[in-house]
Amino acid sequence: MSQKKIRVLVAKPGLDGHDRGAKTVASVLRDHGMEVIYTGLHQTPEMIAETAMQEDVDVVGLSILSGAHMSLFPRVRSELEKRGLGNVLLVGGGIIPGDDMKSLEAQGYAKLFGPGTNTDEIARYIQAEMERRWKLEGA
Repeated sequence: MSQKKIRVLVAKPGLDGHDRGAKTVASVLRDHGMEVIYTGLHQTPEMIAETAMQEDVDVVGLSILSGAHMSLFPRVRSELEKRGLGNVLLVGGGIIPGDDMKSLEAQGYAKLFGPGTNTDEIARYIQAEMERRWKLEGA
């Protein structure tokens, strides 16, 4: 792992009121040496993108259990792009059917994680993907 710290924004879009998983993932990412900003509950796509821009994050991770992923995830991506953050690594997790995962990944989400995913696997994926991206950028 390089000396550069990965900055991750963990966000809960929409009206989903369950954040135990998001808080657990945020804690594990911190344990893996990442800087993590957690937005809290009930964030709009605009709020998430604005926080990502202000915090200069490398990664945006969304957590959703409400079933609104097919409307909220694309809106978050669009808001990030409006702010010039189209290069941010987008990941997510929650209750997302396999076909929807494939569709969202085709729309720009790098990886989506379902229930029961080992949290260390999420951290390792983010670390490996950021290392790959930084090597391509020459950072």
